[in-house]
Amino acid sequence: MKMTAVRDCVAGLLAGAAVVLSGCGAAPDEVEQSAEPPAEVADPPEDVSLDDQPVGLPVENSELFDAVGNLLRPKDHHEWVFVGAPVTPNDMNDGKAAFPEFHNVYINPANFAWYKQTGEFPNGTVILKELVSVGSKSMASGNGYFQGDFVSLEAMVKDTGRFSEEPGGWAFFRFGEAPDYAATGARMKTADCNVCHASAGEDYVFTSTYPVLRAAKKRANKE
Repeated sequence: MKMTAVRDCVAGLLAGAAVVLSGCGAAPDEVEQSAEPPAEVADPPEDVSLDDQPVGLPVENSELFDAVGNLLRPKDHHEWVFVGAPVTPNDMNDGKAAFPEFHNVYINPANFAWYKQTGEFPNGTVILKELVSVGSKSMASGNGYFQGDFVSLEAMVKDTGRFSEEPGGWAFFRFGEAPDYAATGARMKTADCNVCHASAGEDYVFTSTYPVLRAAKKRANKE
C-alpha cells in the first residue's frame, strides 16, 4: 500500500471515531467550554469539644421529677461518673459507726463535665450514694475492707428554685433497699442529712474526700 493510501485510511478512521464520540454526548471541546469553574472549598470548621467549653445542664429540672414532684430514679446510675467509695467500718469506730457501709458515690456525667469546666455544681446536679456492705476482709493481695452487697440508694439534688428553703438548694432523697429500689425517691429531712453535710468543705459536698472531684476542681481553677 502506498503512503498516500495509508494516510487516507488513517484519516478516515479518525473521522469515524469523532462521529462515535459525538453520539455519547458533547464533544470534548464543548464539555470544556460549558463546564462551570470548581466551587471554592470552605475551610473546615474548628474542632470544638466538651473539653473546650462548658456544656449545658444535663436535663431540664422538670425531667428529674414526676408530675407530683417525686424524684425519678435514674435507670443507669452505674454508668455515671464514679467519684469514690469512702468507708467508716465498725472495726475502726468502736463497733458503732454511723454508716459502716461503703459509700459508692456517682455524679451525673453532664454535671461532672460542667463542674470540670467551672468548678461549681449547677442547678440540676444529681449525686447518688449507694451503700454497699463490707464483705470479705482478706484477699490474695492482703487484708483490708472489700465490698459486699448493695444495701440502699440515696440522692442529693441541687435546685435553688424548687428547694429555695434548703441550705444551698440541696434536697435529699432515698430510693429504699436493694435490690428492689423504688422508682421514685422519698424525701428525707434535710436537717438530718446536714448534720454531716454542713461540715463539707464545698457547697455541702465532700469534694475533699474524692480525688476525682479534687482533680476536676484543680483543672477548673487553672482554666
